[in-house]
Formats: sequence, structure tokens, C-alpha cells
Amino acid sequence: MQYAHINGFLIAFVLALFIVPAVRRVCLKKGLVDMPNERKVHKNPIPRLGGVAIWLCTILTFVILVFINWDYPYGNGLSGILVGGSIMFLLGLVDDLYDLSPKFKLVVQIGAALIAFLLGVRIEILFNPFGGALHLGILSLPITLIWLVGISNAMNFIDGVDGLAGGVSAICAVTLAVVAIYTNQPISAVLASILAGSMMGFLVFNFHPARIFMGDSGALFSGFVLAGLSVAGVLKSLTATMLLPILILVVPIMDISFSVFRRLLKGSNPMKADAEHIHHKLLKAGFSHNRTAAILYLVCAGAGSVAAILVGAQRVYLTILVIVLILMLLLSRLAKLRKGQELDKLPELQEPPQEEFQV
Repeated sequence: MQYAHINGFLIAFVLALFIVPAVRRVCLKKGLVDMPNERKVHKNPIPRLGGVAIWLCTILTFVILVFINWDYPYGNGLSGILVGGSIMFLLGLVDDLYDLSPKFKLVVQIGAALIAFLLGVRIEILFNPFGGALHLGILSLPITLIWLVGISNAMNFIDGVDGLAGGVSAICAVTLAVVAIYTNQPISAVLASILAGSMMGFLVFNFHPARIFMGDSGALFSGFVLAGLSVAGVLKSLTATMLLPILILVVPIMDISFSVFRRLLKGSNPMKADAEHIHHKLLKAGFSHNRTAAILYLVCAGAGSVAAILVGAQRVYLTILVIVLILMLLLSRLAKLRKGQELDKLPELQEPPQEEFQV
């Protein structure tokens, strides 16, 4: 398992280069596309089941690594993350296809988080950055459920600009992998590296102008895996403080907090979808899709750098981060070169009814 995190990243990335286009072709053939409306920034129907490719690449890569090493890495809440994440993926997939009710989705999300909790993904102790520890006791269950469900939906909230959710997920996953290694959680580092590879491969086709979206299936799956890894791969360490997962996931946390408080102040439902997220504000301020995504990438990377400094991994992290950001820049430029290509010919499609709420 010495180089499993590197192998996992590369295998997942290569798989994504083949699986994402295949999923995209199926979506175009079946008419499974996301229609534009007043709340969305894209102008043409775009295939919306990229989450299928992200989930497949992550699970297949994990199975390949287990097969190569002939050993399943038990413990560390890994089963809980994979099972709970897969339930989230299936929920998002069904919602992408049939528009489920918000209450039903919330119940299933809590169920997925509860399964993960029972399989070992638990926030039991919070370490104070200034010294000392808080044992949660019976509060462990509700706090863990709120964290897992909240981060999953927070990732779904920021999926509103081409490349944003995928890029933030990739940076968060890279940060989690480095922090997990330096806090002696190698198994979590492997899964985080696999997710990063899957996301980087997906971004080849998701940078503006996007050719496929991850949909709720991809956003909920990646959000849940990141949330689970932040618990199993960071907070389980005796050297980690409660600041680390907050820093690593600062962009989705910042956006969902801003959205919920803003809606509550207006007296509206905090789960009601609107076009006033942080990325919408940046677009309205005159920034392009790519610059909007780049600003939030830098916020995510900056907070991740602070997390790396706290665990003494700043040199390694910054080196990896620079490589990842350069690769993302190159992928973004390649996407711009495709902008002049002829749009895919789509069958006549009727716009599906819009959801009143988003959970």
C-alpha cells in the first residue's frame, strides 16, 4: 500500500477519461439533459449524469487496488464512507431522473449518514486548537449526522458554475489526502486520492463550456465522501483539531452558511433554491465562469494551505497543489479551445418541471 494513493489517483484519472465520455453519449442518446432556466447559468441542454462516471471511477479504482493488494483495508470507517456515499449517489441519481420531494431526500440522506455512523464514521471528540478536548458523548450522533448531511448538501449548493464543484472537490480531496498522511491515516489518504483522480478526469469535460454536469448524484456522493473522510481521516487523529475539517471544506461551508442565513433573514425556506449563491454574486459582478471558479479555487487552496501548515505538511502540500492547479489550468484552456466546436444535435426536449426546493 506504499504508493496506493498515487496509483489510485492515476487509475481513477485514466478511467474517467474513458467513462465520462461514454456516460455523456448515453445521456445524449436518451435525452437525459439539464434544461436551462432563470436560476441556471448555462444556455443549452447539457447531459446531467456525470455523477455516474464519478461514482464508477471511484468504486472501480478502489476495487482494483484491493485486488492488486489482495487485502481489504478494514477499519477507519472506510465501509461507512463507501456504503453511505453509494446510497447518496443512488439518491441523487434517482432525483436527477425523477425529481424527488425534498422531505424524502432529507430522510434518505439522514439514513445514509446513520449507516455511516454505525459503521464507524463518528465525531466523538473535538480537540481544541489551544489545548484540551471535548468528549461529545450522546451528542456524537446528531453532530455527525448534521456534518455528513450538511457537507453533502453544501457541495450540491456550489454546483452552479462549470467546473466549480468538481474543482473544489478535487482540491479538498488533495488536501484531505495530504493531511491524512501526516496524521497517520493512510487508508483515508488512498480514498481521498482516488476521489481526486476521478474529479480531475471529470473536469476534462466539465470546465467551461461544460459538456457534462455531475448532477445531484455526483455532488451528493463527492460531498458525502469528503465529509466522511474529514471525520475518519482527520478528526480520528489525536494531533488534529476541529479547525482542520472546517479549513479544508471552507468553500462549501461558507456557501451553505451564507445561503441558509440569508434565506432565514428574508423569512423564506432555507432549503429553497435561488440564484444568490456566492458564485452567482461573482457572475453578476462581471466575472467570467472560469474566473469565478478560479477565485473560489484560490480560497479553497488558501485554506487548505493553512491546514497543511497546522500538520507540518506545507512543503509537500504546496508542491502537489501547484501541480494540481497547473493541470486544472491546462484542462480549462483545452475546454476553451473546444468552445468553437459545433453543439451536439439533441432531440426535441420538453423542459421538465422545476423543483420548488433544493435539499
